[in-house]
Amino acid sequence: MAKKEKNPGAERSSWPFGPKNYILFGIAVLVIVIGYISLSAGSITLAPVLLVLGYCVLIPLSIIIRGKAEMTPTEEAPAAEG
Repeated sequence: MAKKEKNPGAERSSWPFGPKNYILFGIAVLVIVIGYISLSAGSITLAPVLLVLGYCVLIPLSIIIRGKAEMTPTEEAPAAEG
């Protein structure tokens, strides 16, 4: 029986989230919870701001952001030639 060759893209399919992502996601969840608490308290200005900040800014940012150590050399910006 022939051995199966390793998939060359298998290294890249590892879990992409690091500690920075989880911390930012936790902050987003905390901001959203505070937004809902202030909404239940009757705030019509603070609650929507916190909810939009949590849902539309912090959660997408926690998914998109990557640390420099996690980037591969091909993903880094090319050096300026001059």
